[in-house]
Amino acid sequence: VQLQTSGGGLVQVGGSLTLSCSASGIIFSGNAIGWYRQAAGKQRELVAAISASGDTTNYSDSVKGRFTISRDNGKKNTVYLQMNNLNPEDTAVYYCNLHRRLGGTPWNSWGQGTQVTVSS
Repeated sequence: VQLQTSGGGLVQVGGSLTLSCSASGIIFSGNAIGWYRQAAGKQRELVAAISASGDTTNYSDSVKGRFTISRDNGKKNTVYLQMNNLNPEDTAVYYCNLHRRLGGTPWNSWGQGTQVTVSS
């Protein structure tokens, strides 16, 4: 499955961005989705995840209350990550990936990701 991420950019501290993750094919809607990020020199980390139905979401402590994950399983076939009150520690390349279940591990190949840079 080919995943496409978009929406990254340069934003000032306290600003907001919305990332999008889309994919072709019916498989997308049958999977949980995770948003990950990888800052320079650090390991990739899971920041948010959403169940296949969209009813359940999980967040890392570092983004809880600031980020919101949602999905449109209809025509848009897209998962979103709304990021508010951004700070420099949020600077990273953001990726999405498929999970067979919420809490599972990513199973698809990683796409290019989208760069988010927060300037102070």
